[in-house]
Amino acid sequence: MRPSQGIVLTQTPLRVSFAGGGTDLATYYDVDHGATFSTTIDKYVYVTVKRHGPVFDEKVRLNYSTSEGVGTIAAIRNDIARECLQFLEIDPPIYVSVVSDLPESSGLGGSSAFAVGLLNALHTFRGERVTAGQLADEASRVEIEILAQPIGKQDQYAAAFGGLNLFAFHSGGDVTVQPHRGINGSVDALFSRLLMLWTGHQRHSSSVLVEQMARTPDHRDPLGQMRQQAYELHALMTGEEPDLRRFGEILDEGWRLKRGLASAVSNPEIDAWYAAGREAGAMGGKLCGAGGGGFLLFLAEPEMQGRVLAALPGLRDVPVRYEAHGSRVLLAELD
Repeated sequence: MRPSQGIVLTQTPLRVSFAGGGTDLATYYDVDHGATFSTTIDKYVYVTVKRHGPVFDEKVRLNYSTSEGVGTIAAIRNDIARECLQFLEIDPPIYVSVVSDLPESSGLGGSSAFAVGLLNALHTFRGERVTAGQLADEASRVEIEILAQPIGKQDQYAAAFGGLNLFAFHSGGDVTVQPHRGINGSVDALFSRLLMLWTGHQRHSSSVLVEQMARTPDHRDPLGQMRQQAYELHALMTGEEPDLRRFGEILDEGWRLKRGLASAVSNPEIDAWYAAGREAGAMGGKLCGAGGGGFLLFLAEPEMQGRVLAALPGLRDVPVRYEAHGSRVLLAELD
């Protein structure tokens, strides 16, 4: 389909997964359902789509961490951009620009946020309205089925729906969403205790998840415990007053389980950082994403956060706030 004239800009949030990661893989949920508990944060991927100008030599221009100018959609090197454009049958000329608040491969679901945000922009560019569920499903199809990426579904659903959610993954690929309604300031209480520390190390999740998927049959017991932790965290946050010390303990327990799922989840440097944060007073924490790098998350009382930061002077503190919305269209000027 040939896109219209005009321009579209979407904003899609990154996410922090607290528990259940790994049970959103088909190798797990096709045997026994999976569940994750996660939140979106005020860090975003922005996607701009417009008709490319007729005076340019190339028919397709794609700008992200690099720049591509090619003659056909099929010639795009960026896998997600190419397959999203082909999936929706977009014809050249087309221009796509991608900007992110944080580096790629940081463990916050950036690739899936890009897929969701691009699909949202392309649907809007075609004059189509789309639901969060459709965006999540289409992004999952592009990444998991078409590109055969060894990833789960939680990132696409978090990016599309936004907010603090319990996602359950069922045999055959169905996903149910239980949003948290923010009772009694519980979300504010949680976010006031979160520390996000940038390790400076970037690692593609596939390098960890290929091994984790292969070993899923041997790790069904710990994965089952991690799934149960997602339910427990959801229950903690929906009570009259959340027990955030128990929340931290569950993060710690989940991190210890996660470290056994694949050899590259952690390393001695990450282990030393985590131990230093805990010794300085953090109630618990984990490495975000599949592992190997990205952001180190800690839960610490406000009066203890200075001590935790002082114990880890080589890591950069990146403050985050709660984002209640999923992928949104910020600008749509269409003819």
